[in-house]
Amino acid sequence: MLTLAFILMFVLLLLGFPMMVPLLIGALAMMLMLLPGVDPTSLIRAMISGVRPSVLVAVPMFILAADIMTKGHTANRLLDLVHAFLGHRRGGLPITTAVSCTLFGAVSGSTQATVVAIGSALRPKMLKAGYKDSFTMALLVNSSDIALLIPPSIAAIIYGVAASESVGELFIAGIGPGVLIMVMFSVYSWWISKKLDIPLGERVGWADRLRALRGAILPMGFPVVVLGGIYSGLFSPTEAAAMSVFYALVVEMLVYRSVKLSDLPSIALSTGLITAVVFILVGAGQAFSWVISMAQIPTEVLGPILDTVADNPTMLLVVIAVSFFVACMFVDPIVAIFVLTPIFIPAIDASGLDPILVGTLVVLQSAIGSATPPFGYDIFTAMAVFRRPYMEIVKGTPPFIVMLLATTVLLIMFPQIALFLRDLAFR
Repeated sequence: MLTLAFILMFVLLLLGFPMMVPLLIGALAMMLMLLPGVDPTSLIRAMISGVRPSVLVAVPMFILAADIMTKGHTANRLLDLVHAFLGHRRGGLPITTAVSCTLFGAVSGSTQATVVAIGSALRPKMLKAGYKDSFTMALLVNSSDIALLIPPSIAAIIYGVAASESVGELFIAGIGPGVLIMVMFSVYSWWISKKLDIPLGERVGWADRLRALRGAILPMGFPVVVLGGIYSGLFSPTEAAAMSVFYALVVEMLVYRSVKLSDLPSIALSTGLITAVVFILVGAGQAFSWVISMAQIPTEVLGPILDTVADNPTMLLVVIAVSFFVACMFVDPIVAIFVLTPIFIPAIDASGLDPILVGTLVVLQSAIGSATPPFGYDIFTAMAVFRRPYMEIVKGTPPFIVMLLATTVLLIMFPQIALFLRDLAFR
């Protein structure tokens, strides 16, 4: 019966139904087959409980701030700053892409917004410079996923809700792995540029660099306001999200004048649509997680594996990483986090692992899976933005996936990559 339910979900997914439909139908089917005595309205209560935590209010706020800045000049000013300092070096354009995606991720927290804002501006320039389109799109897709690690990270918020952990600690723990990935991508970009013998860009004078720096001061102030407010105790993560909207409005409407009052309804509509999808996925994921927990499916499937690695924290981290990586290749990271996290929480508590380290590892796997075939959702975002076929988008991804998996290994071997800044801020 369980196999039939999963086959039904997979068929619905292949037929093109949105992810929440297979989840809810699968949850209902398993409930009727495996829990016949349970009131079906319990499924609705589970969905409501999934979207009830107050910290989730931060999600639409950060999405709205990202939409405002994508509409405005924030991305271009960050691009100008990075290019002014790095554009003349070997691999200047792709390195600018990796660094700009990291910076814009720290401003927006959205992978889709990063693909649109940075990719639209830099992809034509990289193609003109002589880079292959497969490399260019793979770099953009994978660099944009650094936004899942660099705060404000929506994936970190979701994991904080699912595991009842501090969102503030998860935010700062993601900085180290995010910067490490940016450095790896930059080194690879330098090597590719040298291999292809791409001509060096024109050096920008210090007057232009200072002008670019002045132009980027306000966008760079965004993470300072958000993170500074959280870690100083001035804001909670939810209040910081509201402040991010206020800051984005002030910068784009009053200072840059790039967003008009008449633009706000369309921006709000875009935010509302994305938020609706996110919250439906959260509710559906919580309902599915509740059903499989009630039916004790996780215990039956993963129980023997978890028993085997219970006394070995390193192997437990490996099992967690593999499980989330594979899951995020097929479903939205939000769903994977809500379904899998409750399965591993007892083993994590018993092993003595730092839950913030585990959360950072989970968010990293969400980032990897989001850009990994067959169903990584940023692949489809790139298809829509660049209007290129699926195989062309994924052709250049293997080297980046290898680097991301190498980051996973390094994080498991050297937890201080994530925990150093966390300990500095909170211990």
